[in-house]
Amino acid sequence: MSKITAAITGVQGYLPEYVLTNEMLSNMVDTNDEWITSRTGVKERRIMKDGANSDMAAEAVRGLLKKTNTKAEDVDLVVVGTVTADYPFPSTANLICDKVGMINAWGFDLNAACSGFIYSLSTASQFIET
Repeated sequence: MSKITAAITGVQGYLPEYVLTNEMLSNMVDTNDEWITSRTGVKERRIMKDGANSDMAAEAVRGLLKKTNTKAEDVDLVVVGTVTADYPFPSTANLICDKVGMINAWGFDLNAACSGFIYSLSTASQFIET
């Protein structure tokens, strides 16, 4: 019997349209572009004016499904690593499943910040491999 292994087969992201630059920020608070850039490297940030984290994630998932030519109903599991869930219940993963039409998937959130990607990836791979 051969061992099933997990693999990353596609990567996708989503950026909201609204851009907040350091110059715009300097008009709101006492700072400037040089101060922010020299300390953080950040020149601009993208802000979603209407919607929630699950809306941004759903957009990324739609793009990933298209990129990998995967049907939403073929997805089995969604794991979301976040500390900024839309609600305590239902999970952000379940909201994403509903928004994208992943009718055969179940999902859950892992309360994870900086290590969220690694934690979620490790957890999901264990589900795939077992």
